[in-house]
Amino acid sequence: MKLFYCLLMLIPTAALAQKSIQGKVTDKKGNALPGANVFLKGTYDGGTTGADGIFSFQTSQKDTGTLAASYVGYEVFEAKIGLKENVSDLSIKLEELANELNTVVITAGAFEASDDKRMAMLKPLDIVTTAGAAADITGAMQFLPGAQRVGEQEGLFVRGGSGQETKVVIDGMIVQNPFFSSLPDVQSRGRFNPFMFKGTSFSTGGYSAQYGQALSSVLLLNTTDKVSNNGLGISLNLANAGLNYDYATQNQSVSAVVYYGNLRPLFKLVKQNVEWLHEPEFKGSSLTYRLKPTKNGVLKVYGMYSDSDLSMNSRDPSSESGKMNLVLRNANAFTTSTYSDSWKDGLWTLNSGFSYSRNKDKMTFDGVNFDRFDERTQARVVLTRLLTGNNTILFGGEAHAINLHNGVNGQLYHLKDRYAAAFVESEIYITRELAGRIGVRSEYSSVIGRANIAPRLSFAYKTGRYSQISVAAGQFYQNPDYKYLYRNKELKFERADHLIINYQIIKNQRTFRVETFYKNYGQLVREFTGQKYDADPYRFPWGATNNGGDGYARGLDFFWRDQKSIKNLDYWVTYSFVDSKRLFQQFAQSATPTFISNHNVSLITKKWFEKAKTNLSMTYAFTRGRPYYNPNNDQFLKDRTPAVHNVSIQASKLQSIKGNLVIFYATVDNILNTKNVFTYRYTPDGKTRYAVGPQSYRSFFVGMQIMLSRKATVDKNDF
Repeated sequence: MKLFYCLLMLIPTAALAQKSIQGKVTDKKGNALPGANVFLKGTYDGGTTGADGIFSFQTSQKDTGTLAASYVGYEVFEAKIGLKENVSDLSIKLEELANELNTVVITAGAFEASDDKRMAMLKPLDIVTTAGAAADITGAMQFLPGAQRVGEQEGLFVRGGSGQETKVVIDGMIVQNPFFSSLPDVQSRGRFNPFMFKGTSFSTGGYSAQYGQALSSVLLLNTTDKVSNNGLGISLNLANAGLNYDYATQNQSVSAVVYYGNLRPLFKLVKQNVEWLHEPEFKGSSLTYRLKPTKNGVLKVYGMYSDSDLSMNSRDPSSESGKMNLVLRNANAFTTSTYSDSWKDGLWTLNSGFSYSRNKDKMTFDGVNFDRFDERTQARVVLTRLLTGNNTILFGGEAHAINLHNGVNGQLYHLKDRYAAAFVESEIYITRELAGRIGVRSEYSSVIGRANIAPRLSFAYKTGRYSQISVAAGQFYQNPDYKYLYRNKELKFERADHLIINYQIIKNQRTFRVETFYKNYGQLVREFTGQKYDADPYRFPWGATNNGGDGYARGLDFFWRDQKSIKNLDYWVTYSFVDSKRLFQQFAQSATPTFISNHNVSLITKKWFEKAKTNLSMTYAFTRGRPYYNPNNDQFLKDRTPAVHNVSIQASKLQSIKGNLVIFYATVDNILNTKNVFTYRYTPDGKTRYAVGPQSYRSFFVGMQIMLSRKATVDKNDF
């Protein structure tokens, strides 16, 4: 009983020790947040805000405590408060969590695709169903602003840059041979299937310090982390036949592809402007394995092999027959493995990778050896630390071992390069409306024995809920073309300085974007032969070289896409203007290079017909004439080709046959049969000129994809 009375005596004392905590929780604009949780950390003391955002609770905590407030969609608030007496009139303002609507995103110079957190521009099936793209990733990128359409050369040409100034990167790893082996005056396709990738980022300049060795652009491809359990599939068309197999469990998946192709049947139906002696014949396979060894860890291993065989008579103005016999046998292998993981609730993220590529061209011109061989081994590690306020900082490094052989007129050239790079970059959210990305990259190349330091800087300001303006600037370095380094290893890095200003609005499935840019080129390689200009794009340099070249590129890009105004209709319009001049290669004076077109326009439309389960696509592409060398004109590179017009259509139909999903597709390129000209070439005496155009003026292609699994699904949203 004494204990009982003692406890009764203590109750008033405890009650007197209780302190009251009162206040109000609002958002940044002062709007009340009802239902927010407010509590003292480390205790059971707390309460919930009412409809007016006001809270009140009591605590026996003494001296000081940490007051916390949380609300769905907002960042957690924490602050220390004194508890020696009652606390009232507290004002707590919560910040919205970062998301695609309320947080600014760096967009200058970059197009993100299939990334819902940023801006979905092009999905894999988007690429496949774009008329005129020929189901090729780089083909589809040519319809985005900033890209140039150059029909007779290999590569992706961006904002006044040559095809060699753009690098293709898969999961952070540089692809040594992203295109099939180049042929004289024939455009090469990309090697990779669009369905391998979950996301595509096409940077037209001002890109991250994580990437280098590209003066103009990088095309970043990220492979899928998992696949649908679609089982066995069959692909049949006029060019090839293939089998694909997908199998997935909860923690792992595998995808396999095998194919064989022969273009003879297609070329029998489509008139060719190339004299084929042996139409291209090819075969290959690929295997992808994915594993989740931990909760957040993902291991991906991808390997592919392909080989091809062809021969043709290409035009040679310098020979008596006007022809040159070319025989090419190619073997290509590429493998890459990546591992990513995160720990401490996402505070640390690891991305690492290792890859190896090998390419061999056994090639002869009129029986003379011009064999080519290259291999690249690379490793890469990137660590990212998440800081408070959604800020991040990353550190990374990469190392490459590159071996090259090239046969020229029976003489074999060798080259080895050991390339290494280190980089650091931080994204800083100064406010929800203002963000910056600051980075620096340092590189070393053993073949020239030189290093560089390249600063990169980007800022973005959100002008409204759906709109923003971005600015990007930086320095970018690249090794000279290896064909120059075979003869002169004293050359320096070539350099380009970028400045980009971008304005963008994304709202209700509509995108408007306008961007202006300026690029300053320095330390470009010049060649001095003491003879008149040689327009042969396949010539091997033999003159003295130095880094005395320079140049500029400036222009404006426009992009508009509307997926909302008309039901089941998606269309986009792009326009690019570029003005560029260079003093480089054999140029005796500054001039616009032959791969530059001042004006490029694309109009792409896609219509989904629900009842027919059919997608119809049409593309119109316009390219203003490009410069070409006329030896009879005293003004260097002042002649222009006619403008190029191309109208292409494509149809894809979904059909269920005995429970199996079948996709039929058909495309017609250059349906108006326009006799487009890409450039002109002259005989050595300058008296005879001939036009270089597409491989065929008008072509068509039909095929089907059969999915032998009842689990396989495709709908209009995929298109």
